[in-house]
Amino acid sequence: MHIDDIRQRLRALGAKPLHEQRLLRQWTQALDAGSGRSRPEDFLPLALREQLPQLRAEWLGLARLRSEHAGADGSARLLVGLADGQAVESVLLPRGGLCVSTQVGCAVGCVFCMTGQGGLLRQLGSAEIVAQVALARTLRPVKKVVFMGMGEPAHNLESVLAAIELLGTAGAIGHKNLVFSTVGDHRVFEALPRGRVKPALALSLHSTQAQRRAELLPRAPRIDPAELVALGESYARATGYPIQYQWTLLEGVNDGDDELDGIVRLLAGKYAIMNMIPYNSVPGLDYRRPAPERSAAIASRLRARGVLTTLRQSAGQDVDAGCGQLRARESAPRRRVAIPISSA
Repeated sequence: MHIDDIRQRLRALGAKPLHEQRLLRQWTQALDAGSGRSRPEDFLPLALREQLPQLRAEWLGLARLRSEHAGADGSARLLVGLADGQAVESVLLPRGGLCVSTQVGCAVGCVFCMTGQGGLLRQLGSAEIVAQVALARTLRPVKKVVFMGMGEPAHNLESVLAAIELLGTAGAIGHKNLVFSTVGDHRVFEALPRGRVKPALALSLHSTQAQRRAELLPRAPRIDPAELVALGESYARATGYPIQYQWTLLEGVNDGDDELDGIVRLLAGKYAIMNMIPYNSVPGLDYRRPAPERSAAIASRLRARGVLTTLRQSAGQDVDAGCGQLRARESAPRRRVAIPISSA
């Protein structure tokens, strides 16, 4: 389901712009139906008033909590059931953050990612993306939403941008607290500056060497890392939000001096933050995370050479709940189907 479907349904029942915005605000913020000075039912058109319980039930059914897995770091991995029986993952992060999924599965095929191993099953509708936020807000406050869960947002661009617009307006999320994460796609850099809501941008880099990056991200667009950084820098300067570069640290793969030199060459002096994330081990894959002291040394060396660097941990490591692992463990296997990755 898409946000436009909800709007059209409301309008068909006689909703005026004020009614529509009030109801969307209640849904996206998980507010009680009677919040405010007067109940919205008191001034809604009769046809809409009669259908409202059914509509709300449908919205709740877009994303239902199937299981919750709390981590010692204050995060909580959520397995979210969709109306068609599929499932995706959301992550409640410390300090009011939420990571949401944009697809069931993913077509990029990152070789170190559990989600990438299963391919793409289907796109999420814009309303299903927002519904993950509405669900999370019934559990704890959400002040920041990052589109870094299952899927590649650039491959579901229209729906993701529609979700961002609603969350940045009726959903009351600050625009810089909406973070669009992508492996890089020229369409992203064309579309994001045109939006009413301009989110912050996170770029999955993982290597400064084009050939190595292509091996790690086999179905990502072939954009040279230097060009990707240049495109990111342009967006950062236009919006005033630094680019967040994501780098999954893989022992013996992208943690060597050649990569550190490459990062300094590309990012020193840029309006950027490098997020180093030690690999969250996935059963059946041969990749390993560097030793903690090695990861800390890498971050320290980058900072000393002029690159603002954070060393982060993937949420939920202590419960083996890396992206895609909950769904792989708890969802029944489903047949993979061919879906075009471009829907924008």
